[in-house]
Amino acid sequence: MNKPINFPIDSFAKANNVSVCSFAKANKFAIVIAIAGALLLVDSVSADVVPNPMPNPMPRRGYPQNGVLLDQAKRANVLERLITDLNGYYVFPDKAKAMETELRAREQRGEYAKITSAEAFAATLTEHLRRVTNDRHIHIAYSEAMLPPQEVLEDETPTPESLAEERKLNFGVERVELLPFNIGYLDLRAFGSPEGADEKFGAAMRLLGDTDALIIDLRFNGGGDPATVALLASYLFDARTRLNDIYHRGTNKTTEYWTSNTVAGPKYGSTKKVYLLVSHDTFSAGEDFAYALKNLKRATLVGAATGGGAHPGSARRLADHFVAFVPSGRSLSPITHTNWEGVGVLPDVAIDPEHALEKAQSLILAEKLAAEKDEGQRKRIQERLAELD
Repeated sequence: MNKPINFPIDSFAKANNVSVCSFAKANKFAIVIAIAGALLLVDSVSADVVPNPMPNPMPRRGYPQNGVLLDQAKRANVLERLITDLNGYYVFPDKAKAMETELRAREQRGEYAKITSAEAFAATLTEHLRRVTNDRHIHIAYSEAMLPPQEVLEDETPTPESLAEERKLNFGVERVELLPFNIGYLDLRAFGSPEGADEKFGAAMRLLGDTDALIIDLRFNGGGDPATVALLASYLFDARTRLNDIYHRGTNKTTEYWTSNTVAGPKYGSTKKVYLLVSHDTFSAGEDFAYALKNLKRATLVGAATGGGAHPGSARRLADHFVAFVPSGRSLSPITHTNWEGVGVLPDVAIDPEHALEKAQSLILAEKLAAEKDEGQRKRIQERLAELD
């Protein structure tokens, strides 16, 4: 649920021997982890990986890096800058102070004194911060390559280079398919920049617009841009509809996100059934989309509880080789007046995410069977249901 970082990911990826498969430029957190060589795209969620029935699953882990030895001065520098950034920008000031108290207490007890590995220090700090906040966006990462000099490693506007990287990943659209009995299927791995995602969604809806029901697969969606969340949701509502809001600590203002009446392709509309497949790997903007559609009663969620990250923010430079993702905002539903932070978005139909696609098809076909009068078609639907069972 974050804006792009404006620095050359290719050079960092090559320098650190990491994959660019973490969704380039669509999710600041993803890029931070890519350059740090730690968990890719969805570090904040559990290490448990739901089996992916689709080809070419996105990697969950990065690659080992050459270690850098830390001394007391370097550790202290990183720690002080981290505390300053937490107090200055973390979405809940009281929790920022609690994190400071925790870090200083551990430092005084000498818990960090023997940590000489840069990667181990970053991982330890992340663990300690999450123990205080249970915030699954907050993360400290180490980069073998020197980070850019700017304090905040981001830019609000995608660059031609970042859009080119996103284009290689089709702006998150992994697969579009017509399933048996006129069921549409969209596998979406990220909510890429709206500048490119708009065209992709339009093309997908031209293929799926005449289906009887739609399945959107978010099981491996690690996040992206909230504007793109609103863009995709716009295809599913006839009237302009308010989705979720985001409160920003820095401005003390709340941004409302609404669907649009103007989209690049045919609207799917408000009447046909929509099913969302979710898992613990569904994170950030993926959860934003699921939470909004669930509360608006526009979609049925099938799978498992999502990862639980509802706090967007910024990647902030701590030192030449250390970066922190500091959440500075929080999502809010105008319906529930809260969000999914720490608990995830709960499915309407709970099932092992590995079998969620089959389950969603079965639910759709069961409705078709109940309404079907032709005996031949009823038999074909029953046969298909047996195959999915």
